[in-house]
Amino acid sequence: MHLDHDHEFPERFAYTTPATPVTRLDGSRRALRVGLGGPVGSGKTATVAALCRALRDRLSLAVVTNDIYTREDADFLLRNAVLPPERITAVETGACPHTAIRDDISANLEAVEELEERLGPLDLVLVESGGDNLTATFSKGLVDAQIFVIDVAGGDDIPRKGGPGVTTADLLVVNKTDLARYVGSDLDRMARDAKAQRGELPVVFTSLVAEDGVAPVAEWIRARIAAWTAVPA
Repeated sequence: MHLDHDHEFPERFAYTTPATPVTRLDGSRRALRVGLGGPVGSGKTATVAALCRALRDRLSLAVVTNDIYTREDADFLLRNAVLPPERITAVETGACPHTAIRDDISANLEAVEELEERLGPLDLVLVESGGDNLTATFSKGLVDAQIFVIDVAGGDDIPRKGGPGVTTADLLVVNKTDLARYVGSDLDRMARDAKAQRGELPVVFTSLVAEDGVAPVAEWIRARIAAWTAVPA
């Protein structure tokens, strides 16, 4: 598989009608909200960090992280100075992460809205779920699009096993491709299985140790923002 080719995302997946209004109470356009979920250790926080570095010069963005009892993911982003501290906030879910992104979204929604109120109009808010299983999906009342991150070290059978995260996420990211030869994962097989599970929904392969390794994900987000801003407020 050629992992350095240009990625084209089908036009009909560039925009999904939002479940919530595109404007804030003051009439200004609210930020596009993108959720990132996936199993523990798949590289969600590293992907968020790389996206912040790739997008921060052209977009006004902020991040909400979710952990059960800690601020570990937020602290990682702060230590790496991917955004100014005031643009990163943490939610302690106190339970399985999927409950705070799907079942009771109030804490996350409050965090997102507080960031927009404090920072002014934003282009993008990334909401990172704590590590969870293949059933972790975001409420449409919280995010406008969902990215699901898996990694080759978790086994090349993950796409075939499916689950709501793999089959329905707006973008599936297969991360840590640089480890494939060390763990015996077949990237071509993962691509075929993902295609069988997802149909025309896009899949990208990433290695964040490579220069600009997050580029296909950043490109997808930029396309979503372009479509988002084209919707009448």
